[in-house]
Amino acid sequence: MKPIPVYFMPGLAASTSIFARISLPKESFEIHLLEWFLPEPEETLASYAQRMAAQVHDPTAILVGVSFGGILVQEMQAYLQPRKVVIISSVKSKHEFPRRFKVARTTKAYKLLPTGWLQDVEKLVKYAFGDSLKRKLHLYEQFLHMRDKRYLDWAIEQVICWDRTIPDPSVIHIHGTHDEVFPPKHITHYIPVKDGTHAMILSKYRWLNLHLPSILAEE
Repeated sequence: MKPIPVYFMPGLAASTSIFARISLPKESFEIHLLEWFLPEPEETLASYAQRMAAQVHDPTAILVGVSFGGILVQEMQAYLQPRKVVIISSVKSKHEFPRRFKVARTTKAYKLLPTGWLQDVEKLVKYAFGDSLKRKLHLYEQFLHMRDKRYLDWAIEQVICWDRTIPDPSVIHIHGTHDEVFPPKHITHYIPVKDGTHAMILSKYRWLNLHLPSILAEE
């Protein structure tokens, strides 16, 4: 039996290196990694999702998205016929956002975020005070793929202004019980990962490697 293709989409600005420790049985699944690319000027999320979907060579592949990548793979469904859509550390509708996201949308405060500093993490590392902060910045540098201010400004706006109101009941949602970005008290119908944070794709990879194969294979 031919392995099922599984396409992984990382979180906002993240590189595919966040999936380095994710392992699936090779006889059952074939892993493919999707990378962020620059949006066109004033591009809609739907248009971007269509362009990303064009990189999925099997329209029936399984889609797995983390955080903003989880939002994107849900939008990609309109252009594919995926066997399954799995989101990790993400949301299924705007109603699962915490209050601060809703306030940011109303006030447009997200437009004031200084995204430009992310373009020069190396300089931040050089001048950071304290070993702990330096270690965190080095990790950030390692996993941050898309630093272009045009992408960052666009991506943050797409998350904050995502307007889906009705969750797709077919979407499988895996969420950490300690997610600080999308607190689980706002999330419904999900598979809980004990003590999982928003970065659990890195910290809870053992749980994911143990449970993902059965989640993906389940009819």
